[in-house]
Amino acid sequence: MTDATEIKDRFWAELSTSPFLMVGLSNSAEHSLPMTAQLDPKANHCFWFYTSRDNRLAPGGPAMAQFAAKDHNLFACIEGTLTPEADTAVIDRYWSKEVEAWYPGGRNDPNLLMLRFDLGTAEIWRSDMSLKGVFKMLFGGDVRDEMKGKHAEVAL
Repeated sequence: MTDATEIKDRFWAELSTSPFLMVGLSNSAEHSLPMTAQLDPKANHCFWFYTSRDNRLAPGGPAMAQFAAKDHNLFACIEGTLTPEADTAVIDRYWSKEVEAWYPGGRNDPNLLMLRFDLGTAEIWRSDMSLKGVFKMLFGGDVRDEMKGKHAEVAL
């Protein structure tokens, strides 16, 4: 397995345990927003976000998402496109009590909007070091060799 494939697989594993990202439109000067990705293991070319029609992401378009794993041993910046999801089967598939808590009108709330994030490329960094690397860093040693092969630019 190549380093890039390994890093990409690790990204998907980390995202599935903590599906929280900061998402912003590329053509906007507004700040990114925290969003919870709805993931489908069979659809690793996209993921979805429930939001509202008055949310700053609602217009869709080119977007960037930033991800930090819970243990801070993996970081990613993901480029893609946000598009309103019109397929009611997809909207229903991810509906849950946690999602419903945000929409007073339930599944038929007129302000409900689901956005699909079609994934383009990502830059992913792993920051986990061996015990030897941690000691080097603590004592000011050179850790650059330790970090080789822990960065990849990949198509998702």
